[in-house]
Amino acid sequence: MNNTYTSLVNQTFHFPQEGFDQNDDGYLQFNGLDLKSLIDKYGTPLKLTYLPKIGMQINKAKKMFENAFKKHKYEGEYFYCYCTKSSHFSFIVEEALKHNIHLETSYAYDIEIINRLYQRRKINKETYIICNGYKQKNYTSRISKLINTGFKNVIPILDNKEELQAYKRSAKNTFRLGIRVAAEEEPNFPFYTSRLGIRAKDILEFYVDEIEGYEDKFQLKMLHIFLNKGIKDDIYYWSELNKIINLYCQLKKICPELDSINIGGGFPIKHSLGFEYDYQFMINEIVSNIKKACKKAKVPMPNIYTEFGSFTVGESMAHIYSVIGQKIQNDRECWYMIDSSFITTLPDTWGIGEKFLMLPVNKWDNEYHRVVLGGITCDSHDYYDSEEHINEVFLPKISSPDPKEAIANKEPLYVGFFHTGAYQDQISGYGGIKHCLIPSPKHVIVEEDKNGKLVDWVYAKEQSAQSMLKILGYLR
Repeated sequence: MNNTYTSLVNQTFHFPQEGFDQNDDGYLQFNGLDLKSLIDKYGTPLKLTYLPKIGMQINKAKKMFENAFKKHKYEGEYFYCYCTKSSHFSFIVEEALKHNIHLETSYAYDIEIINRLYQRRKINKETYIICNGYKQKNYTSRISKLINTGFKNVIPILDNKEELQAYKRSAKNTFRLGIRVAAEEEPNFPFYTSRLGIRAKDILEFYVDEIEGYEDKFQLKMLHIFLNKGIKDDIYYWSELNKIINLYCQLKKICPELDSINIGGGFPIKHSLGFEYDYQFMINEIVSNIKKACKKAKVPMPNIYTEFGSFTVGESMAHIYSVIGQKIQNDRECWYMIDSSFITTLPDTWGIGEKFLMLPVNKWDNEYHRVVLGGITCDSHDYYDSEEHINEVFLPKISSPDPKEAIANKEPLYVGFFHTGAYQDQISGYGGIKHCLIPSPKHVIVEEDKNGKLVDWVYAKEQSAQSMLKILGYLR
C-alpha cells in the first residue's frame, strides 16, 4: 500500500488544481511560484503576497456578473467595491484599483487613506466611496469634508437615524445617502437582529419624515445589507435578500432617486482542496431574484453593488513555516513545532477556529501521519489541529527509514498556510507587540513589473527586538 503524502492527496482530491501544483523536483508551487526558491532566498517564517491574484479575482467576479446580466437581460449596472478593512496595505489597495473598482470604508482613518490615494492619483473624485460603520464625529466630519471638496460619489451609509443630522450640519454640497438595513441573524446566533443598521420596518417612515422633500440637499440612492455568514445557497440568505429587494420596491415607488442595492460582501474563498462553490449559479440567482421582484412591482431594476473583501485579497497570500522540532508527548499525539506562532500570525485559527488551506511544500514522497502543529508561544491554545476536509492534520513524516532518502530528509519540512490574505494582519496588530514577543515574519511581495515579469522584494523585514522594546518603553 502506498502511504506517501502524494498518494493521500491524490486519493482525496483532484490535484493539481488552480493555484497549486508541483514542480519537477516535487516541491509545491503556489500560483506557479517556486516556493522552494523563495524559501532558500528569504528563509522562514515567511509571509508571501502574490499581487496578480487580486486582479484575477476582481475580473472573475466582474465577468460572472456580466454573464448574469446578459442571461437575464438585466437593466442595471454592476459596481465592484473593495472593502479596505480586509487589508489596508497600500500595495493591496493600489493593486485592486488598477482594475477599475471602487472602495468601501469602515472608520474615520480610512478617509485619510482615501485622501492619500487621491493625492497619488490612484482614484479621482468620480470614484465611489461607500462609507459604512457606526460613525463617530471624527468619521462623519471627514466624510463631510470629502463631500465639500468635490468628491461626487461619496455615499455615507446611515447606520442609525441620528447619523443624518451630522451631514445636515456639516455637508455644504448636495450629497447622496444609503441606508443599511438591519438584518435578522441566523437562528443559531445569540442575538435576533444585527446591531448594525436601521430596522426594516422603520425605514419607510424615516424616509418620509427625514429625507423626502430635501432632494436639493441630499438624496437616498442606496439600500445596503450585509449578512455575517456570507452569500450562501440556503433559506436564510434568500429570505434576507428578498426582504431588502421588497423594501427597495416599496421605497422606489415614493423615492424616485433610489437606484441601487448593495448586497455587501460574503463570497467564500478556497480553504480546502475540496472546496466547491458555484459562484456563477449564486450570481445568476441573485440577479434573477432582483429582476423578478422589480418586474412584479413594476419598478426599475437597481444597480447592484458588492463589497468583496476576502474574495478580493484572501487568496493572494500565504504563510510558510519550518517545522523546527518533533515532540512525542504520548502514544497518540505527535507535535510538529513551527518557527512562529499561530496566535500572532494567523489569529483567526485561534479566535474563531478558522481553517486555512494547509499543505507541505516538500517531502511529498515521504509517508504521512497524523500530527498537531504547535506554535512557539507558551500559550496552550497556540496550535492548529484538524483540517476542514478531513478533521485531522496529516503531514509527511520528517524522517524516512529509506537510506536513499537520508540526504533529502536533512532538509526541514516546510508547511504552507494558503489564502491567508484577509484580516489576519489587522486582527494580529501588524507591527505592534505580539504574544510572548514573537516577531512578525518577513513579508515578501511578488508582483508584475512594467514588462509583465514577476519580481519579488521584501516589504518588511522580520520584526526586531528593538522595535518592540521601543513600544514597551525600554528604548527612548
